[in-house]
Amino acid sequence: MTRKATTVRLPEDLADTAEVVARARGVSVNQVLLDALQAEVDRVRQDKEFMTLLHTLAERDKEILDRLAE
Repeated sequence: MTRKATTVRLPEDLADTAEVVARARGVSVNQVLLDALQAEVDRVRQDKEFMTLLHTLAERDKEILDRLAE
């Protein structure tokens, strides 16, 4: 899988907590963040209201792109 680097700025207390969690789990802070992001993506995929909003926004964006392409 191709990886994309990004910078995340965390409040110091959250960064400290993430480091402790990572050490206790025996993984990197990067892995803790990946796991948390994946859990959030999984959660919103199950959220019907969120998915409806997402589809509405995507359709609106498609309409705008179609107009621009004319």
